[in-house]
Amino acid sequence: MKRFKNVLVAYNDAIGAEDALKQAAALARTNRARLTLIEISSAGQGAPMALQRRQKRLQRMILALRRDGAVDVSARMRTGSDFIEIIRQVLRDGHDLVIASAEAGNSVRNVFYGSTATHLMRKCPCPVWIVKPRRTLPYARILAAVDPDLENPAEDALNGKIMDLATSLAMAHEAELHVFHSWDVTGEDRDTLRAPCKDTTRHMLLAKHERLHRAGVDALLKKFPLSHLRHVVHLARGFAEQQIESIAERLEIDVIVMGTTGRSGLPALLVGNGAETILSAAKCGVLTVKPEGFESPIRLQEELAAA
Repeated sequence: MKRFKNVLVAYNDAIGAEDALKQAAALARTNRARLTLIEISSAGQGAPMALQRRQKRLQRMILALRRDGAVDVSARMRTGSDFIEIIRQVLRDGHDLVIASAEAGNSVRNVFYGSTATHLMRKCPCPVWIVKPRRTLPYARILAAVDPDLENPAEDALNGKIMDLATSLAMAHEAELHVFHSWDVTGEDRDTLRAPCKDTTRHMLLAKHERLHRAGVDALLKKFPLSHLRHVVHLARGFAEQQIESIAERLEIDVIVMGTTGRSGLPALLVGNGAETILSAAKCGVLTVKPEGFESPIRLQEELAAA
């Protein structure tokens, strides 16, 4: 994971915040990266005494992190909406990774739409790593969820980013890499299956489409150095969200690496729902990446003032 050199960790009083901080600090030490803590308070929490207490706490945390080997550490305090201020900090200082806990005050399996994690996954321009409580480093099993585009292999950049992160994470932790892809029958063959047909025809069509999808995954994997990694490929027919949750629980996956398919200009509610569903259901952490060309709908305040 040497690529991350400017890490932002969101800190608050929620269960899991300490785990997110520990993971961010470990990554910063390994990469000799810059680490920034950000703590957001709402407008009603801005009393001078409360701000002083939070500032002192952040300073104590910075000193402790420096003693543990994280050299370049700083902190930011902001007032406003959590996800907006986090994304503005990313835009302002060019952070290449955000690490945050699953959700302030919610249980592990209870991340609702509208949460900070959901907004970050939809709208943050850099990779977002959502840490679930008590699932910390080192990792033993990494799951990369890919979806090769059989029709447009040239537009497969997002899958490449997913595999790049997953393989480097697996190498860093000497972990098993599990590559997952869900598939189904499409086109006229799907219409044939929906109509009464012979069992031999059904089996033939299913085998044909599984071979096509396996070929797509194999072509993707050839681009990455997997010879020294323990890795397993999983192909499953059905909805990706259900299949990923099942395999992650069965294999005791530590972190899922996947893409969010959000594109600039689409309504927020249509963006990345699959990733959000998986985050809500999975017991492990989720690391999400955006496609090339993604533009966050959040803007810096100085840009808004100039508009």
